[in-house]
Amino acid sequence: MQTECSAEPSLFGRVEGRPVVAEFDGGALTSDAGGLLLGAAARRLDLVGRLAGCFRDVRDPRFVEHSVATLVGQRVFGIALGYEDLNDHDELRHDPMMAVLAGKLAARREGCAPVAGKSTLNRLELSREVATRYRKISHDPAAIEALFVDLFLEAHAKAPREIVLDLDATDDPLHGRQEGRFFHGYYDGYCYLPLYVFCGRHLLAAKLRPSNIDGSAGAREEIARIVGQIRARWPRTRILLRADSGFCREALMAWCEENRVDFVFGLARNARLVEEIAVELLQAEAEATATGKPARRFKDFRYATLKSWSRRRRVIGKAEWTQGEANPRFIVTSLTKAETGGRRLYENVYCARGEMENRIKECQGDLFSDRTSAATLRANQLRLWLASFAYVLICAVRRVGLAHTQFADATCGTIRLKLLKLAGLVRISARRIKFALASACPAADEWRLAAARLAPAA
Repeated sequence: MQTECSAEPSLFGRVEGRPVVAEFDGGALTSDAGGLLLGAAARRLDLVGRLAGCFRDVRDPRFVEHSVATLVGQRVFGIALGYEDLNDHDELRHDPMMAVLAGKLAARREGCAPVAGKSTLNRLELSREVATRYRKISHDPAAIEALFVDLFLEAHAKAPREIVLDLDATDDPLHGRQEGRFFHGYYDGYCYLPLYVFCGRHLLAAKLRPSNIDGSAGAREEIARIVGQIRARWPRTRILLRADSGFCREALMAWCEENRVDFVFGLARNARLVEEIAVELLQAEAEATATGKPARRFKDFRYATLKSWSRRRRVIGKAEWTQGEANPRFIVTSLTKAETGGRRLYENVYCARGEMENRIKECQGDLFSDRTSAATLRANQLRLWLASFAYVLICAVRRVGLAHTQFADATCGTIRLKLLKLAGLVRISARRIKFALASACPAADEWRLAAARLAPAA
């Protein structure tokens, strides 16, 4: 039985003769006060409303406490703020910051929190494409996928002259018996093999796939969908596709050539290709021996495989001698010599695709897109999409609110640590809801600037 006596404050010694005490009587506090920037960015994009529009809710409205918009918003905001697990929301449902982001300070029913707990959110993640008696919330995968591209298009004031789409596959390690779980020899473990498509920092697709497939499986269909959506809005924009040798497949290259999409792909080396640049390798070896430094030569030539390719294509070979051994590399492209030389194409265009790996690290390391511990592939795909929208949300804060500041190129994790995870005292009155932030916050100027830039136009 709870006693009525007053708790004694905890003592921590003395400083200059004054006792240091602590007690849990500070009132309504949150450790995520900086999340107001996420709410401003979400309103600017109408992200929560549009994402909720990709779901169908056939629950009886008389008994619904938490709308689909509340549920998807809570999940996306939670991931962006660093809470990857549904279990976290049993405490977050009482957090004043989450209530403000959800737009409701109190629940309709007595004894209920303003936002949902883990069980309700779990029912959202287990939703199917068609509602059933026991799964009354369903989602439309095609609409969710299209929303990523719509947000990308709307981020540009006008159509760019050219864009570069980067493709890559990565591993998503699994530690249970999830549907679609297979052992992958290259990654030496059980995993999924998600496919990502980026344009710079913009995420255009995140497709969860089992790992018992070729790394390029489904890439042609994803690119066809994305390119069709882009060209419906930007018919004159030139599109360049860029990927490593795992995507150098006849089906994808032929589709690009038939649909006016340029490409530059890595090309796995073989004896015929190495023989093609034998002279250049000897020249590079001689230079490296004479100077003691790595040396490289480039050769531009036409090449076709013995069986799989339907035509001869332009290939650039890099003949490099480094650390006492040959390091030949090759790329294949639809771009002509008149458009760009071989060295520039390899060093400035193709090698720049490595930046995409940093974006994947942000998604997986900072925003938990590899938290795919649900039993079904469908539920894990939805988790991947929710984490991906958290990435899109923080990218909007970075692109709009933090341009030309020290955080303009910061990772999602750094933005969360410096600008979102701020302690705040929440004061709710009849007139307003005020978050009192620390006066000594090191990033206060950048936070205020981002808030002003993300605010709606008067």
